Amino acid sequence: MRAIWLAGFAMLLLAMPAVAQDVVVTPVLNTDVTSSGQKIELPQKDPALVVSTYDIPAGAALPVHEHPFPRYAYVLEGTIRVDNTEIGKSQTFTKGEFIVEAVSQWHKGTNVGDGPVKLLVIDMIEKGEKNVVLQP
Repeated sequence: MRAIWLAGFAMLLLAMPAVAQDVVVTPVLNTDVTSSGQKIELPQKDPALVVSTYDIPAGAALPVHEHPFPRYAYVLEGTIRVDNTEIGKSQTFTKGEFIVEAVSQWHKGTNVGDGPVKLLVIDMIEKGEKNVVLQP
């Protein structure tokens, strides 16, 4: 019985590389700074992960805001321009690009494409806190 089990296990191990060969890993971004050049720092107490999607219609603009904690966004579709009003820097991101948003700097996003923008947004916050502060 043990010989049958070992033979089965060996066959399973031999089959694994074939499955792994079908996996394709495509790097999207590797950075340790935000879009404005800040060092990325994670929350120090009670970290929580919040993942959401944003659907931004053509021509729509988000209000000026800031994030007290790290925020990351992957552009699933469309074209968005992010204007950092504190440092005067504008960047445009398109489908397949990753945004490492500025922390505690006022900025806004505008859909500058012909169609909708869809973002996958990842927030690393302190548990119970919000990660969007609107400019007064």
